[in-house]
Amino acid sequence: MDCPSEEAQIRKRLAQVDGIRGMVFDLAGRRLEVTHEPAGQNAILRALHDIGMQAAVAPASQQVVYFIEEMDCPSEERQLRSALEPLEGVQAVDFDLKAHTLTVSHSLADTASIARTIQGLGMRPVEKAEGSAAPAADDPAPVVASHAPLAAPAIGNATRFFISNMDCPTEEATIRKRLGAVDGIERLDFDLMGRRLDVQHHLPDTAPILKALSDVGMKATVERAGGQGPQGQAVYLIEKMDCPTEEGLLRKALEGMPGVKALDFNLMGRTLTVSHELADLAPVTAAIERLGMAPVLRSASEPAPSVTRKFGTGISRGQWIRMVLSGVLALGAEAMVFAGTPEASWPIILASLAAIGLGGTQTLKKGWIALKTRSLNMNLLMTVAVIGAALIGQWPEAAVVIWLFGIAEMIEALSLDRARNAIRKLMDLAPESALVRQPDGQWSEVKADTVPLGSVVRVRPGERIALDGEVVAGQSSVNQAPITGESMPVEKVVGATVFAGTINERGTLEFRVTSRKGETTLDRIARSVQEAQGQRAPTQRFVDKFASIYTPAVFAVALAVAVVPPLAFGQPWFEWVYKALVMLVIACPCALVISTPVTVVSGLAAAARRGILVKGGLYLEQGRHLKSVALDKTGTLTHGRPALTNVIPQGAMTKDEALRLAASIDVLSEHPVATAIVSGYGNAPLVTVERFEAIPGRGVKGDVDGRTYYVGNHRLIEELGICSPELEAQLDALEFQAKTAVVLATTQEVLAVLGVADTVRETSRQAIEELKSLGIEPVMLTGDNKKTAQAVATQVGIANAKGELLPQDKLQAIEELLGRGPVGMVGDGVNDAPALAKSSIGFAMGAAGTDTAIETADVALMQDDLRKLPEFIRLSQRVGGILTANIVFALGIKAIFMVLAFTGHASLWLAILADMGASLAVVFNGLRLLRPPAVAKVHNS
Repeated sequence: MDCPSEEAQIRKRLAQVDGIRGMVFDLAGRRLEVTHEPAGQNAILRALHDIGMQAAVAPASQQVVYFIEEMDCPSEERQLRSALEPLEGVQAVDFDLKAHTLTVSHSLADTASIARTIQGLGMRPVEKAEGSAAPAADDPAPVVASHAPLAAPAIGNATRFFISNMDCPTEEATIRKRLGAVDGIERLDFDLMGRRLDVQHHLPDTAPILKALSDVGMKATVERAGGQGPQGQAVYLIEKMDCPTEEGLLRKALEGMPGVKALDFNLMGRTLTVSHELADLAPVTAAIERLGMAPVLRSASEPAPSVTRKFGTGISRGQWIRMVLSGVLALGAEAMVFAGTPEASWPIILASLAAIGLGGTQTLKKGWIALKTRSLNMNLLMTVAVIGAALIGQWPEAAVVIWLFGIAEMIEALSLDRARNAIRKLMDLAPESALVRQPDGQWSEVKADTVPLGSVVRVRPGERIALDGEVVAGQSSVNQAPITGESMPVEKVVGATVFAGTINERGTLEFRVTSRKGETTLDRIARSVQEAQGQRAPTQRFVDKFASIYTPAVFAVALAVAVVPPLAFGQPWFEWVYKALVMLVIACPCALVISTPVTVVSGLAAAARRGILVKGGLYLEQGRHLKSVALDKTGTLTHGRPALTNVIPQGAMTKDEALRLAASIDVLSEHPVATAIVSGYGNAPLVTVERFEAIPGRGVKGDVDGRTYYVGNHRLIEELGICSPELEAQLDALEFQAKTAVVLATTQEVLAVLGVADTVRETSRQAIEELKSLGIEPVMLTGDNKKTAQAVATQVGIANAKGELLPQDKLQAIEELLGRGPVGMVGDGVNDAPALAKSSIGFAMGAAGTDTAIETADVALMQDDLRKLPEFIRLSQRVGGILTANIVFALGIKAIFMVLAFTGHASLWLAILADMGASLAVVFNGLRLLRPPAVAKVHNS
């Protein structure tokens, strides 16, 4: 018993047993608790055996609680589950990751085997006495050598380090090894995406830790020091914060502020999370406001608000009008110069000043703030360039430059909002209200966020579904494209699951609410993608680092160009200052810096629209580098449920007659194989069966028209004494094809042989072919027998198949594949936990409606369609190609104009046109990901 189909069969059978009051199923632990009358135990066991369930009464349960210091995330939980649940005598495991405790329910006389198993995973279990308080803080770190209760290690001090060049498991391993040699360090917790390391230690200061980190080339700074006192968190929505320029200003203003412990920026979401120990946030808010920004404080758990904007952004109609007037005046001044009016004349100077005042006020303000805070950003560069141009008498060019810069920034803001709004549009799919049945039986329209769990909601044809639920009445087809990416509608009947945001196409449905607003599958997808957007992808980290070096370097070069030739070689000041100003414009890193986040965010949104949930830019970039993909068999390549595949009549019996007899007898059984045979027969009339009886471990029998028929396995036929070499050959042939052989017989002869198998998904072979065409080697890893594994592998086109693997064997196989390059792993997230954790990217299939898969997988394929895997790889390749093209283009434009500026062939307005044009070009190139790609066709040979 390990899947919902068996649970349904057991429920149905035990419902017929008198005296049963309740049932509680634990499919993961293969356990069933039955509340029943005292005399009912034997009746329950007989009923379970009737349907092929090998049941036994479990011994009285005991509990042991372990403190496991190293256990604090779902990865360790998955490893422990996989290792402990198969242990003889272990009945259930319960985790509390925050408290680092594991509770094991068992029937063992000695729990040493449990402790040894945990130790085998590299963890240190400490058994807690029943009812004991938190582990003592001053006991020494334990080494478990026997089954004796030991205290937990001391916690001591906690220090958080920000390590700017730590962003991958390689650096984590290096740091673990180095800090492991430092006395007094108790525990390390890594946050690679945030480049943070939490160290729990007994050291008087952090100098030994900083030195150890420096020894291995890590650039570390203390971000938070002290004990374990709770921190406050404040989340600000800052509309004017959308690029690294503003992030740099905010970091400079806030990081040194007393009580501010950490800053976390999400530029695409325009949010800043401040971790602090302040009683009053007024100083933080005031510091942000001094930078010319308007922070809006909101709850840390509150979803990002949908901000109403004119023209799609925070740009007002008045701003557009001012920019138009600025452009008219700037171009008018330039036209007057072309017409012969001297540049130093008052009409040109006044027109230019008016243009600068109308179109450049915000830029000049930001430039002044950058100067005050000593931040070398693009606003300061542009301000210096404009003021410099004016000082040397180039008034029209100063006006045109600042106007072009302002226009480009506004267009860029519009473009970036298109990427941001991709996820907001996903959230808007769920309607704000639902038609809910009231206690008096009437139906009322109410707000979706007020509908409680268990309420019955009605959805009419053509309407969107507001909440997740289970259909209780009606039949319809539902368009699930927003969740799973499926192009074809899915039929929904009573018992089926429906998702918020999907469209009811025909027929009226009534469903019972299973997830409230904010907790639906659609909400979890949007929340996950928003979190992923806030993470910096590897390319973005590289670009940010490069830009931080590039801009000061070019500024220094421009300064040298302005002063060295006139002072050292007697060159004219005007000419070389002008060249330097052009270089300052070129020094703006905007095109380079903005190219990566807009591409990654567009890629994440594009994936979500296709029913692929990617948990960060890291995986989106890494997908194109995969060299192999390991796939579980059951439920991944196959449907995960048996189906009738063969009917081979014997003698004079016809195929239809044999199937009708077998289905008529099996309809009274609830065994999965019997269910497959009945489903294979369809809805045609059955014959009447009398004196039906289940034969445990062998099959079933029943009388039809006074004659006894048997439907059973090979063993049953041997016991009836009617087996023959010819029959043996047919049974062997089916078993070689990974099928379960079922025989229909009487006491005298065999009438037919039927084959039942967990059939291969229709899309599996195509998915494997697509992976091969992308240069990725597919490998099957399964716990099934080798014969079955090879049969399924042959059907889908996999050359490398490994069977009879335990979880640790799968882990070893992944480690071998990693020796050849990055590896993806597609599994169920429970039995395959160690292998999934070890792989470069862990994929979960059919994740729609599954909380665990969405939370723990690196990439969740929302639909049970393996073709989503090569689709993800192709999207990753597109993202990689666009990232490379954007960076090369941005750097190429700068290199060309740097040369043109130095040789005197580039003007200020031409430089700004090229630079901001490059910014817009890379933004629009990244936004191309939001367009659906051409459908890749794979032809079966």
